[in-house]
Amino acid sequence: MTALALGVAVVVTGLGALLGGSDAAAGAAAGAFPVVVVMAFGTYVVHVAARAVPSLSLLVALMTYVLQIVLMGAFFLLLVRSGALDGSGDGAADAVWLIVGVVIASMTWSAAQIWLSSRARIPLYDLPRSSESQAREVSEG
Repeated sequence: MTALALGVAVVVTGLGALLGGSDAAAGAAAGAFPVVVVMAFGTYVVHVAARAVPSLSLLVALMTYVLQIVLMGAFFLLLVRSGALDGSGDGAADAVWLIVGVVIASMTWSAAQIWLSSRARIPLYDLPRSSESQAREVSEG
């Protein structure tokens, strides 16, 4: 999933360079790559937590989601306050392409997550084993 999102980020950055020049490429990269990094970090944290303490995985997922929003907000606030989006054309990132990068990377990540999650074979619960199946396993083993 991360490789797909990184590939899409590279493609969006390349399209920005072809269609809008270096400012567009900078905007697309500044939008897409942080989204991929933050989403990959969040997914990793949730997977680690789900393996370690499955009963807390929903809480960790919600808290990770909040952290992702805060991180992305802080990153964009930093971009705005630094003047990187002022539109002066002197190496400033194009804000429209930044939005395009964010939207494309987010939609790619979400679509891949939905596609992979819908195909994962995860049991909802474990049925208790019957005494007959236990006796059969002992006699066969």
